[in-house]
Amino acid sequence: MKSNLLSAISAILLLTVVSINIATAQLKIPAASPLQTTKQSFALGDITLEYSRPATKGRAIFGDLVPYGKVWRTGANATSKITFSSDVKLGGKDVKAGTYGLFTIPGKTSWEVMLSKDLNLGANVADYKLDNEVVRVQVKPTTLPNKVETFTINIADILASSATLEIMWDNVRVPVPITADIDNIITKNIEASMASDKPAYFEAASYYYENNRDLSKALGWVNKATEQNPKAFWIMLLKARIELKLKDKKNAIASAEKTVTLATEAKNGDYVKMAKDLIASAKK
Repeated sequence: MKSNLLSAISAILLLTVVSINIATAQLKIPAASPLQTTKQSFALGDITLEYSRPATKGRAIFGDLVPYGKVWRTGANATSKITFSSDVKLGGKDVKAGTYGLFTIPGKTSWEVMLSKDLNLGANVADYKLDNEVVRVQVKPTTLPNKVETFTINIADILASSATLEIMWDNVRVPVPITADIDNIITKNIEASMASDKPAYFEAASYYYENNRDLSKALGWVNKATEQNPKAFWIMLLKARIELKLKDKKNAIASAEKTVTLATEAKNGDYVKMAKDLIASAKK
């Protein structure tokens, strides 16, 4: 009887210990430096960022918590990573498609930004090896008007073939230009499209307009696009914009007025406003 009682007590104690351990294992608290993953469409591909985000928490950052003149993992926890799905230039230097570790050497008036093949270095920056380095660029930091509490890496200023990798923390912003040589690829794609059964007239005209290519060609393509879809107010507005860029104000105003009519019928106030703004600009 006594033996059975002791066995029962032991079983209860064991169950209690196991329950406590399970509860402890399942306890979740906010990460001190939460992980951020960002995917941004750029040029003909994507740029993906993966990094952890420490906060200032009232601390002095650059020149103190993050020393000047030393390799920094550029974030917290594991190695910060950047992935390019297609070839780009970083600070004017060639970078092949792939995933790289993002490291920096902060300075008061100049930063060095490096991409490395080492994706597992983390905080062990004393073991940073030049042999693994793919590219290194020098950039000048700028002072932000407002403090950034949480460390941030971002892709900004996104245009068709250029963007800015920006590293921001506290009152410091480090901008690194990214460019992509896509013009030859797109030109060949446009040529192939024009030779096909279903030419992409609108897309071709848009690209030529946005990139200041042959506007006469762009006008010919957009005219064909309007013939195929006469009620497409967005195509008619592009036609007006191309005409205005060609300094043909009379036809630009006429196309913009058609846009107003079509967009009003479609109940699209945004295009009505854009068309009216173009008319006002053309009449100056």
